[in-house]
Amino acid sequence: MLSALGLDEAHEAAYRALVSLGAADVLDLARRLPLGEVATERALRHLERHGLAAQASGRPGRWVAAPPDVALGALVTRRRHELERAESSAALLAREYRARSSEPGVHELVEVVTGRAAVAQRFLQLQLGAVEQVCALVTDGPIAGADAEVGTRARAADRGVAYRVVVEHEVLTRPTGVRDVSAAFGRAEEVRVAERVPTRLLIADRSLAMVPLSEHADEPSALVVHDCALLESLYGLFATVWRHARPLHLGGPPHEPEGPSVPETPDGTDLAILSLLLAGLTDASVAKQLDLGLRTVQRRVRGLMERAGVTTRLQLGWHARDHGWVGRPR
Repeated sequence: MLSALGLDEAHEAAYRALVSLGAADVLDLARRLPLGEVATERALRHLERHGLAAQASGRPGRWVAAPPDVALGALVTRRRHELERAESSAALLAREYRARSSEPGVHELVEVVTGRAAVAQRFLQLQLGAVEQVCALVTDGPIAGADAEVGTRARAADRGVAYRVVVEHEVLTRPTGVRDVSAAFGRAEEVRVAERVPTRLLIADRSLAMVPLSEHADEPSALVVHDCALLESLYGLFATVWRHARPLHLGGPPHEPEGPSVPETPDGTDLAILSLLLAGLTDASVAKQLDLGLRTVQRRVRGLMERAGVTTRLQLGWHARDHGWVGRPR
């Protein structure tokens, strides 16, 4: 009956006997209980710790019972508080469990895509699903699916999706590097060039990202990252590379002059030549990339220098940047 208060059958029997007697010696109490003298004294010591019994003052070896309404009421109150604390702890654990179970699991935050066709399809799906912006890092190596990219990019442009792309310098040195980049990402996009790009990367609307796991294996694989801390880290990587990259003009309509003192803006071919030179390509490489003669490239560079009123190519580069011919970092 009193087990809920921490008393077993022996302790409860000792207390009941002591209450009925009012006061008793250990030997007298042991005669009324099937415990023996030693066990009875042990039970009385336990009752004493719980405030249910006490030794009579001036009477060594004699015990008196504490009033049940006071002593048991105190135990009930203490046990009630313990149960309330346990109930609060249980509710807190339940809330933590529900919060944890409502969070997406690891398998929902990242997914592994394996196989050339599957990787290419997922790559296109990320772009087709973008609403506002696509960010990309392009490293050296063939740009797979460039033909498919043209249609994908056109449909994205119709929806107002903006592209920001950083291309590794080595990509532009390939025989068809400029053509591949133009086909893959369009001529009207914001494209920059960096000496080194750490990894290939595609980020759609800062909510999905795709990064390769293995590109040179027989079965390439990629990691698709959903909205989580890892995605923020990948976007931070892109932002850092973008910030330090140089603008690259791949043709298209020229930029508008920034003021009345700015000379007439060069045409698209001049801007493409200038942009590739600023990206580190030689005159011969620029001529080959743009399918122009070497003398044509050199003649146009001289014309740009005359238009800018400078005498060196270094001065031409600064002038082009200051006057928005090849774009300024945003």
